[in-house]
Amino acid sequence: MSSVSTFDLTDDTSEENGNYGSLGTRQTRPDDAEMDITPMIDITFLMLIFFLVASTPDQQTAVELPEANHGVSVSQLHSTLFTVGEGGLDYAPVYAADGKIPEFQLSDDLSERNRQIRTAVEKGFLENKSNIVIKADKTVAFREVARVIKEVSKIEGVKIHLAILETN
Repeated sequence: MSSVSTFDLTDDTSEENGNYGSLGTRQTRPDDAEMDITPMIDITFLMLIFFLVASTPDQQTAVELPEANHGVSVSQLHSTLFTVGEGGLDYAPVYAADGKIPEFQLSDDLSERNRQIRTAVEKGFLENKSNIVIKADKTVAFREVARVIKEVSKIEGVKIHLAILETN
């Protein structure tokens, strides 16, 4: 007959029976227990705001920015200006001035408008105004601006500059 030894896993007082403590009652950490980092993020943002508000920039270490490689400012006093306004489906009104002044509006007829554009550019070129500034509302279709550019580019020696008018 064979003898089978049984061990009581809950009895922690008897070492002679081979029981070395309560092995079956080991506590395990739940798998879904995670550290909540929300308070740490809150403190980080509060510190960031504090340092941004409390700091003063050092004026002696200001950075000198280089000039732009492309694009220069154009004096409107030494330029011929055209403004392309927001129009209907067929055409956009073109003004031979800065702004939308009714007495400077060019003709609605395309051939007459092109003649007026060439005349204004040639007149400005005689007054040493070789720069042409074409302004347009940001909602104006490019084809309307391209029509003005096409006529202006027929005059030799002019420099064309584009500007966008943003309305609030």
